Amino acid sequence: MSLFGLGSRNQKTFRPKKSAPSGSKGAQLKKHIDATLGSGNLREAVRLPPGEDLNEWLAVNAVDFFNQVNLLYGTLTEFCTSSTCPTMTAGAKYEYRWADGVNIKKPIVVSAPEYVDYLMVWIETQLDNESIFPQKLGAPFPHNFQDVVKTVFKRLFRVYAHIYHSHFQMIMSLKEEAHLNTCFKHFVLFTWEFRLIDKEELAPLYELVESILML
Repeated sequence: MSLFGLGSRNQKTFRPKKSAPSGSKGAQLKKHIDATLGSGNLREAVRLPPGEDLNEWLAVNAVDFFNQVNLLYGTLTEFCTSSTCPTMTAGAKYEYRWADGVNIKKPIVVSAPEYVDYLMVWIETQLDNESIFPQKLGAPFPHNFQDVVKTVFKRLFRVYAHIYHSHFQMIMSLKEEAHLNTCFKHFVLFTWEFRLIDKEELAPLYELVESILML
């Protein structure tokens, strides 16, 4: 079982699992991620491998983190409902409203499961768009690629924030807190290494983030 594997009971994803970008480079980088994660050194695992392209590294990891969050949230879908979570919150102080700037331009209040569905569909659409996430080896990345990646990671963070604030007791009941904490630590170290999430966005979990980064 990999470092981020779950027991067979919980092999349920919220959205279909994504594959790493095709081509030898994507496969090579995915192997590098798996190998370094296997060593247990997460700080080493997030670093850009020597001689590799930053955008390629961000792309492969974006797919990997999408799959991790997808799997984690998939274990909670029967507990995170429009009844239990009528709004997408991260504690009493933070409420997230959905807008994608295209289909929904004015932020709307939706339940947590609706918000996460919107969010994951939006990310999946970006990952599947070859003009943003090129599939062919050597194909150029768009000039706004890193801005898109930052939005992807900012939105994935919101799922973690909701899970920790609203569903941590259930995670403990399922005996998955160690898995959640390891996934989140990996996520925080990666986003901090490449400055992908603004500090104010981290506020709902900032004490936890600080403890991981040992700031």
